[in-house]
Amino acid sequence: MRRSLLALSLLVFGYAGVASAAMVARPVQWTDQGVTYKSFLVYDDAVTAKRPGVLMVPNWYGINDMALAKAKEIAGKDYVILLTDMYGGTTRPTTAEQAGAVVKPLYADRKIMRQRVSRAFAELQSQAKNAPIDTTKLAAIGFCFGGSAVLDLARAGAQVAAVVSFHGGLATDDPKLASNIHASVLALNGADDAGSPPDVRAAFEAEMRDGKVDWASVDFGGAVHCFTEKEATTAEGNCRYDAKVAKRTYGAMHAWLAEAFAAKR
Repeated sequence: MRRSLLALSLLVFGYAGVASAAMVARPVQWTDQGVTYKSFLVYDDAVTAKRPGVLMVPNWYGINDMALAKAKEIAGKDYVILLTDMYGGTTRPTTAEQAGAVVKPLYADRKIMRQRVSRAFAELQSQAKNAPIDTTKLAAIGFCFGGSAVLDLARAGAQVAAVVSFHGGLATDDPKLASNIHASVLALNGADDAGSPPDVRAAFEAEMRDGKVDWASVDFGGAVHCFTEKEATTAEGNCRYDAKVAKRTYGAMHAWLAEAFAAKR
């Protein structure tokens, strides 16, 4: 395993990206197998220079106001983000029960998850004709369920420079798919996340190692699941926001992406 010195050294730094007054969130949609997916292209329109394109898959609630605010914050002046709808139609869960019901089929048949996230990645690439995207520098990030989705994008063999999973599920239906991975993979998890117990982490590490992937897995002490989700305000349980850990992981993401993009020059 390669633990990037660049990425890990920046864990102590704060997240520098700040959404500007010129941030836009332009609706983007596509139809695949009879289902229409409604997403948003998010970027600072005041910056004319091309910048990396980043596919962002939100948590299991999908696209909502909180996910859109997070996309704007991360995009800042640094990236063009495609905030991705993985459900299609008018499906917008608002409760944990509803969210669990809509992600269940995607976890049950990972081929569907890989197909949907791969189609979204293709849409990000095609949006270069409408937005200042540098198509030589493409990445994907995801949160919770979205972390699982972007790991599956890498496993599908997408030509993506880097993938970063925040408190995402690490398990796979086929460890051999890791041999398809071209991306540098960074998994950021809470050390006390009950959703990623030691055996699951060990299996993920073995998968990455056997697939000869450029990867790192970093666990943050005291953190559980949902540590980047500001709305997770409960004091107890396995889903809890942690501002300090969120700050560290965003710093790690920036460093990881910068390193991967530099290698593309």
